[in-house]
Amino acid sequence: MIKIRLIRNATLLITMGDYRFLVDPMLAEKDAYDPIRWTSNNIRNPMTDLPVSSAALKEIIAGIDAVIITHTHNDHWDETARALIPKDKLLIGQPEDLDKFREQGFTNTVGVDREYHYEGIRFTRTGGQHGTGEIGAMMAPVSGFILQQGDESLYIAGDTIWCAEVEEAIGKFQPEIIVLNTGAAQFDKGDPITMTMEDVLAVCRKSRAKKIISVHLEAINHCHLRRDALRNAVAKAGESGRCFIPLDGETI
Repeated sequence: MIKIRLIRNATLLITMGDYRFLVDPMLAEKDAYDPIRWTSNNIRNPMTDLPVSSAALKEIIAGIDAVIITHTHNDHWDETARALIPKDKLLIGQPEDLDKFREQGFTNTVGVDREYHYEGIRFTRTGGQHGTGEIGAMMAPVSGFILQQGDESLYIAGDTIWCAEVEEAIGKFQPEIIVLNTGAAQFDKGDPITMTMEDVLAVCRKSRAKKIISVHLEAINHCHLRRDALRNAVAKAGESGRCFIPLDGETI
């Protein structure tokens, strides 16, 4: 059985069989960081509190087998996470980030080029586009991961818009569960750099997944799509039965 708990933003606690993975940890307290650059509002980040106490967070970290980091932007791998996670904890990420992990003092790191096998779980790296044009190129590289264990499969798409790479991953692996980073994050200029409601509905149309889970909402100051608007769009499209929009702290 796969269990996915949304901590906040894109930070997830995934239980897959006997193993637990922390995904894209941003663990700072509310208002710890300046607003995202190239945005005109002055809202500090994260915009919301963690849904767990400091003691509970330490218990979560103590119980994980590895950390999965899709890319190293601050809202996915922040200073607080780097301080709290033990330096010998297994970090699974993209090869482009290995030097950074080592510079930060982590000693047990894996950069997944194509595949990586961990205790019977196969990790496959997938591509994506963190925006379009010059902005998308500037934001790269980013990755997603397919996790497969027996008949169970989970696709963590990462920070990407709907694009050929996402469509290819869905078509090739036919994941049972898909996690999408939504929020329609956007700078003052340019197109969205994470999935919009239209992108989420495109995934619904192209996928036979049993559950599609939308996260990366209402936590960072350049994410403009709100849960209620996405929930209404999903309902209008008749996809409420399999498209979930969890609250911070909620488990699917």
